[in-house]
Amino acid sequence: MINSQDIKNGVCIRMDGRLYFVIEFLHVKPGKGNTIMRVKFKDVVDGRVLERRFNIGEKLEDVRVERRPYQYLYADGQDYIFMNQETYEQVPIAHDLITGVDFLKEGFVCDVVSDASTDTILFAELPTKVELAVAYTEPGLKGDTATNTLKPAKLETGAEIRVPLFINEGEIIRVDTRDGSYCERVR
Repeated sequence: MINSQDIKNGVCIRMDGRLYFVIEFLHVKPGKGNTIMRVKFKDVVDGRVLERRFNIGEKLEDVRVERRPYQYLYADGQDYIFMNQETYEQVPIAHDLITGVDFLKEGFVCDVVSDASTDTILFAELPTKVELAVAYTEPGLKGDTATNTLKPAKLETGAEIRVPLFINEGEIIRVDTRDGSYCERVR
């Protein structure tokens, strides 16, 4: 159990049978009355954001979570097989538990977050930025960098994103896995 005044960013709480991560918190001391905690939570399963207020001294059930590096090996139907970097144990993780799954490539190392008490995998997240090769795109025009026009490109993982006109097939680019946007060309 954890007191409401001990809440910090990144703490995992179990409320109403669901797991939530604290993404923002604020101590509020009104002119009259008791101090309260205003907290924003993010649901572990579906990513919804929830806002709640707690009185100081309220008890909440905290969950101990562990982050470990796992290497992606291969896909097996709807599951993706990952290997623990420390124990070399292989575990399947469902498609919908992986953030940025469209940019997942064999050999990538991801952070896998699991509930320490039950050893249940909560989710896996790719690094914020990954480097991928452009598998197909229309040929670019030399010197066409004055406008901020984008064209579609298919990456080596099969994901499609929008890239600037000067990007050509076979080039390595850096992609933001949170929103699938082009960041820069890797030299």
